[in-house]
Amino acid sequence: MKTKGQVEAEIAGAVVKFEREFMGRGPVETRAFVIDDMVLIRLKGVMTPAEKQLAATAEGERGRRLIKEVRSELLERGRPLLEAIVEDVLSTKVVSLHTDVSTVTGERIILFTLESSPRLQASVGGQG
Repeated sequence: MKTKGQVEAEIAGAVVKFEREFMGRGPVETRAFVIDDMVLIRLKGVMTPAEKQLAATAEGERGRRLIKEVRSELLERGRPLLEAIVEDVLSTKVVSLHTDVSTVTGERIILFTLESSPRLQASVGGQG
């Protein structure tokens, strides 16, 4: 049985690989958190230079909306791959996936809700 830290690191690494291979660019930093029956993934630095330019133009509102729509659609198409990553690592079924990207900070959040809380080994010191 894996510890909470081990599964969080494994999920974060797999999501970075997904971002590079499926989305075409990896994030600058990625962290995953298992919280009861949820997995929260925070990706920093996901926007491309072109997306940053689009968000910063005078018509930035339209650009920001387009970036969010395209990224949401792309992630939806990759959803089966992401769900399989989480289900494989945690041995529990994903119920739903929620996501958003900030066009201001270039940060993306992905939240998975799970059928049940995963069974994880307590880490050294009793925290896990």
